[in-house]
Amino acid sequence: MILVDRHTRSGQGPFHATLRIMPASRIELINVRGKLLEEFGDDFTKYTRSFYISNHTTAGYLDQRLAELLEHDGRGIKGYLQLFQELFPAGADYTHDAMHLRSELSEEQRDKEPLNADSHLTFIGAGLHNSASYELGGSEPVWFVELDGVHVGGTRHRRTTVVAYDQEEEVASARVSVKASPHPIDAQNLRDPDLGFIGTLQSMVEEHGVSFGRFDVSLPEEEEHAGLTVNEYEALLMNYDLRDALRNPFRFMAQTGKDVTAVLRDPRTIPAKAVNFAQYDAFYVLNQVLDRIRLRDSLVERVVNKAVALPVSHFLRMKRGFSLPVLDRRGDGTGEIGWGTYQSPILVQWKGARQRMRALDVRLVRFV
Repeated sequence: MILVDRHTRSGQGPFHATLRIMPASRIELINVRGKLLEEFGDDFTKYTRSFYISNHTTAGYLDQRLAELLEHDGRGIKGYLQLFQELFPAGADYTHDAMHLRSELSEEQRDKEPLNADSHLTFIGAGLHNSASYELGGSEPVWFVELDGVHVGGTRHRRTTVVAYDQEEEVASARVSVKASPHPIDAQNLRDPDLGFIGTLQSMVEEHGVSFGRFDVSLPEEEEHAGLTVNEYEALLMNYDLRDALRNPFRFMAQTGKDVTAVLRDPRTIPAKAVNFAQYDAFYVLNQVLDRIRLRDSLVERVVNKAVALPVSHFLRMKRGFSLPVLDRRGDGTGEIGWGTYQSPILVQWKGARQRMRALDVRLVRFV
């Protein structure tokens, strides 16, 4: 079920709509662009560009390039996601899902909290985005990808916002340094006020008076062994499950007892310190998975084979950048960085930074 919660457009400014989604199943694709075309027609299609924003950490969007590789086809996208669901299966031994360790939750919350570490890792591994820019001229769908829509505690209530506009202009750019983690494999919450990163971004918004726009944040080329994502910064998920996935992407898959390869049954073949695993072993395992889920000779196989030919950081599609929306939520022309309650920009590293500092390139764009 999709309901349009709000629709605003003043003068010649951007189109802005917020939609409420109630998924019908745990894994689901919802065509948000199709709903907007149906609901608003020319009011929406008159704009050449659109920015899709998810408020959630287990539901988001593919970037346009990957969606195009998969031909915007829902079946192909589900097949692509299925590979990562195989790598991060529900019911594996995720520390995030050990409710007795979740000290931040009350007893009542623990009873209702979904066991969804697999959804978080699939979101990160498959390269889903909290927000994504699209330029489409036809009737192609833009899919809101839901990974945890229905669980034991009930059905999710999702919100997604779309801003449509004609042009964008860069109003500011900066290189921001943040203190790196002393741990070789770690994840840092860039929303932590002590790092000062988000404060710097909000100051840029205020200085340049941006009402609707986007921050593009990326790692410079010289920043190696690191990636960026936007997800839930939950200590057990970040400090245990994500680290384990970076050390050995097949670990959780092996726990389910599936016959993947003798390599996984002999830990000596995948050293604990190694982040980039032997490519032959990767191909061997993935070919077995593709056979089992019957995706041989498919578009999905071609996309996956292209990904696994690269180091593990690319295989897991650890991104080198992310975008954050700037929205005028109150309608008074004041822009603020938009995100959901549990969303945080996260800097992940799998080898320590040389100077114990990491640089981030920041670009602020105004929608016009």
